[in-house]
Amino acid sequence: MDVDKLISRRVRELRRSRGLSLEQLAERSGVSRSMISLIERQETSPTAAVLNKLADALGVSLPGLFSHDAGADVKSPVSRHEDQAVWSDPASGYVRRHLSPPGWGSRIELVEVRFPASETVIFDNPVRSVALHQQVWMLEGQMDITVADQTWRIGLGDCLAMEYGERIVFHNPTNQQARYLLALTSNETTARRAP
Repeated sequence: MDVDKLISRRVRELRRSRGLSLEQLAERSGVSRSMISLIERQETSPTAAVLNKLADALGVSLPGLFSHDAGADVKSPVSRHEDQAVWSDPASGYVRRHLSPPGWGSRIELVEVRFPASETVIFDNPVRSVALHQQVWMLEGQMDITVADQTWRIGLGDCLAMEYGERIVFHNPTNQQARYLLALTSNETTARRAP
């Protein structure tokens, strides 16, 4: 699966379905019009922080940008490993695997993350238009996760529950890769902004 092509198509489809011009999406998201255009033309691979801003402005969760079969007539409750969308953040190198069956209609989304040693990803003002709850279950290694001004160090078997707030920082404080499962639920209509 070509994930950059998928992201390009999803951003364009979501923008158009919401009746937004490139300029309007740029204004809502804080991402430049030229960057959005490059993403939609598949001429750049956006970072996780940029994708998160676009997802928020489009009224979906970040994993919602990876749902490639949302409009399919036939939906399967099985997500085969070889069909799962895998994306790597060009800035940090962290890798996301979207595990949930696409288009199934569940409010629960599962994502596996492999987070490189000593790397950090910062989500400033994440998900303001989507009420998003998340749990992080550590499968390997350790992570420092900061929500607003509170930091937790979680290790093997630990699970951290959080609601996205103003700022979230994911940091791997070790010299080894970390791997964790994200379980997300969202209510995409609760806090959505008017057009």
